[in-house]
Amino acid sequence: MRTEDEMFELIIHTAEKDERIRAVILSGSRTNPHVKKDRFQDFDIIYLVNHIDSFIVDENWIDIFGERMIMQLPEAKVIPPPMRDGRFTYLMQFTDGNRIDLTLIPISLKEKLLPTDSLSQLLLDKDGILESLPPPSDHDYWVRKPSEQAFLDICNEFWWICLNISKGLCRNEFTYTMYMYEQINRHVLNQMMEWYIGIQNHFSVSVGNSGKHMPNYLTNEEWELYLSTYTDAKVDHIWRSLFNMCQLFRQTASHVARYFNYTYPDTADKNVTFYLHKLKKESSS
Repeated sequence: MRTEDEMFELIIHTAEKDERIRAVILSGSRTNPHVKKDRFQDFDIIYLVNHIDSFIVDENWIDIFGERMIMQLPEAKVIPPPMRDGRFTYLMQFTDGNRIDLTLIPISLKEKLLPTDSLSQLLLDKDGILESLPPPSDHDYWVRKPSEQAFLDICNEFWWICLNISKGLCRNEFTYTMYMYEQINRHVLNQMMEWYIGIQNHFSVSVGNSGKHMPNYLTNEEWELYLSTYTDAKVDHIWRSLFNMCQLFRQTASHVARYFNYTYPDTADKNVTFYLHKLKKESSS
């Protein structure tokens, strides 16, 4: 596997040799000082270019980066539909384990398309067309404090979706049940967990994409309870994990409510929880 230094040398040297490429920006986890480095980190690269069409029509130019295992071209796909905003992206997984997510942005569209988040790091600027950037930081990704309405909306969504999950369980509609459980309520639970973690850390941390850094900020007991909200395909196990999820949501949401002096919807919680237990009992008889 090529080393990080070898990859950066390749990325920058390729840009230096090609007159169409005028600037190089690195973003993502490799610039994040709080993320532990490992071999699975992508190289999230932006090339600011002239004549972007000349790159797109000649796909062979990317062969210089190495032997590819698989590639995605988001702007050339039908599903999901492309953004068609002027950029062109190559997502390249190489056979040696490295991955480059390379985005070409026309210089003429840099004000519109160039991300300005705090994890951007300037690697090359041939013409001085970009302003100097501060040292990379994950500040733009820190957990934000919720408004009272946002808090109430998340609480309402959680207990509402619990009803959908229970309905699916009673009908033996597994795919619907698990969609509601994992695709909807998992996201809702994670949002409440983020606010809880934000409180514990003065809202100066990021929990990462899909909450991947949550274990770093939870006690062993809290993390074990979170893990218990995952389940397999057995109906009784889904019920058990659902009640664990309710317990964890109630626990964290109540803490968030107390911290901000918001009102936790205790009545909705009790009503839905009672109904869930009723349905479980009926479905088991």
